[in-house]
Amino acid sequence: MNALLRVWNHFEEGFIAFLLAAMTLVTFVYVILNNFYTLFYSLGDFFGGNEALLAIGDFILDLAQTMTWSIALTKALFAWLIFFGLAYGVRTAGHIGVDALVKLARKPVQRIIGLIACLCCLGYAGLIAVASFDWMRTLFTAGIGAEDLGHYGIKQWHITMIVPFGYTMVFIRFLEIFVRILRNQQTGLGLADEAAEAMKLTEHEEPKQ
Repeated sequence: MNALLRVWNHFEEGFIAFLLAAMTLVTFVYVILNNFYTLFYSLGDFFGGNEALLAIGDFILDLAQTMTWSIALTKALFAWLIFFGLAYGVRTAGHIGVDALVKLARKPVQRIIGLIACLCCLGYAGLIAVASFDWMRTLFTAGIGAEDLGHYGIKQWHITMIVPFGYTMVFIRFLEIFVRILRNQQTGLGLADEAAEAMKLTEHEEPKQ
C-alpha cells in the first residue's frame, strides 16, 4: 500500500510538471510563430523582394494561423492543472490556512476544531464531486465538441472530467487528514502558515551583526 502511495505521489508531481511544460511549450511556439514571420518579410524586402525569404515568411504565417487551437488547449491544460493540483495542494500543505485564532486555543480544542473543519471540507468536496460528475455525464451524453478542439476529436466531457476526478482526490486527501487527527497524529488541517513563512524569510534576510 505504501509503495502504491509513493508511486501515486510521484505521478502527481510528474503530471503537474507535464501540464506546466505543455502549457509553456504551446504558448511559446504560438507566440514565436506569430512574431517570427515578420522577420523574414523584412529580410525579403531588404534583399529586394527575395522570394525564398518571403516564402519562409508565408509558411510561418500559415503555421501561426492554423494554431487557432493553441489558446483553447492552453485553457484546457490550465483547468486540468487547477483541479488536479487541488489535491496536491492539500497533500503538500500548499493551501493557505486562516487559523490565527485557532492556534490561540489549547491543543484538545484545536483538535476538535480541526475535526469539524475537516468534516466541512469533506462535505464540500463530496458535494462538488457528485454534482460535477452529473455535469460531466450530461456532456458525455450530448457529445459536444470542445471549442476549437472538436475537429481533433476532443469533446467537452474530456476536459470537464478533471473536475469530479480532482474533487474526489481532494475528498480522499481530507479523509486521510481526518484519520490522522483522530489518531492524534496532527491537530489541524496541516495548511500552510503564511505568517510563519514570512517570519522565516525575514530571519534569513536579516544581516548578521
